[in-house]
Amino acid sequence: MPKLQGFEFWRTTLKGARYVVAPMVDQSELAWRLLSRRHGAELCYTPMLHAQVFVRDPNYRRENLYNEACPEDRPLIAQFCANDPEVFVKAALLAQDYCDAIDLNLGCPQMIAKRGHYGAFLQEEWNLLEKMLTLANEKISVPLTCKIRVFSEMEKTVEYAKMLEKAGCQLLTVHGRTKEQKGAMTGIASWEHIKAVRKAVNIPVFANGNIQHLSDVQRCMDETGVHGVMSAEGNLHNPALFEGSSPPVWEMAEEYLEVVQQYPCSLSYVRAHLFKLWHHTLQIYQELREELAKVKTLSGMAEVNRQLKQRCQEEMAKGGDGRKSVNGLPFPHWICQPYVRPVPKEPGSENGQPKPQMKVACVKRALEDSDGTTEFLSKNKQKKKARNPHKNFNLEQKPKYIRCEQCGNPKGNKCVFSLCRGCCKKAAYKATADCPGHGLLFKTKQERALKLKSEEAHRAANGESAVQAGGEPVA
Repeated sequence: MPKLQGFEFWRTTLKGARYVVAPMVDQSELAWRLLSRRHGAELCYTPMLHAQVFVRDPNYRRENLYNEACPEDRPLIAQFCANDPEVFVKAALLAQDYCDAIDLNLGCPQMIAKRGHYGAFLQEEWNLLEKMLTLANEKISVPLTCKIRVFSEMEKTVEYAKMLEKAGCQLLTVHGRTKEQKGAMTGIASWEHIKAVRKAVNIPVFANGNIQHLSDVQRCMDETGVHGVMSAEGNLHNPALFEGSSPPVWEMAEEYLEVVQQYPCSLSYVRAHLFKLWHHTLQIYQELREELAKVKTLSGMAEVNRQLKQRCQEEMAKGGDGRKSVNGLPFPHWICQPYVRPVPKEPGSENGQPKPQMKVACVKRALEDSDGTTEFLSKNKQKKKARNPHKNFNLEQKPKYIRCEQCGNPKGNKCVFSLCRGCCKKAAYKATADCPGHGLLFKTKQERALKLKSEEAHRAANGESAVQAGGEPVA
């Protein structure tokens, strides 16, 4: 059967999906995808999968894709991060029978993506991306899609999208923020960039960014002309977003916990979802926030959820207005609603007044201009400094790691092959060699086995295979 492309793929395989749940690391697991589908989502993505790990580790494949195969969880797109064409193709071939398309992550802006050289940090390497997509498009049996972030320049963003389309991308998701727009500097996504891409390409386009309510979905589609809208954070705070409803938080939490009973997942995923759902309420009931952080069983989490529900219902019975408890909320805090990030403050001003010059450096949290003193450290780093006063956080003074020749990860300083541990293990096994630096002893173990075999053969030749000369059993 020929591989469907572009709009035919979107209409037939994806059934014209318009409401899309984004790929979210440790958050878009099977249980959450099924909950979202019950409440209006038409298409879901797996969490981002690391192509190299997916290829080399069967357990990773089973835990993150194979064991989650479920008829109700379709259509489904599996997303990978990768920076090597061959590795990407191998991962896609291993995954293609368990999904409806393979997505290449070109949108992750986090520091781990920078260190691993993937996600949005590949957006300047057009030759590499063209090679990856072209090769994968030739080899795999399902369509290829991409999720990207925009450049500041609209023209460059459009050319970038056209290059991906030409290389074999059959559906493009455009997050209307640059890779620098993250964390406290997230800001507003540019729908103008998304609109320009939609006009320039001849494949379906999904928009991502600024989606908090169902009304935003329709407004985005009207203003940009896209074929679908993807939600990440909005979906985490309200999985019924695409249904157009804002139910009480406990209803969504209880339903999610029921799905988890049927489709188990890591407790860390469940805890993270409950923190998102109860975000506004937990600002008030801090003791329950601490309790949720400590419980180590699913039943314990269900009990914390019950207590939060009880507190909210008692507040409702007293005629309390949950909006007054948490400033700026459009609904009472016990209703599913988005979390609106505070607008980033200008580094040189506070409440409209210029800051004293000596305070400007305090805005920075990443220590680019600091000398490692606690005045400029984040709270997390200050805690680490308290535990280890000699710890140095100055990035310029940190040792520069030499990359592994095969995969780009930091190589072991004492590795005899000058590779990272994963690549060293393969090389040492193939060559039957030792690497003391990584604690790998393939040669030593083989020599021990041969020596033991030789000793057993010698004893057998002397009639001592069962019992030693002294009558003691052989060890």
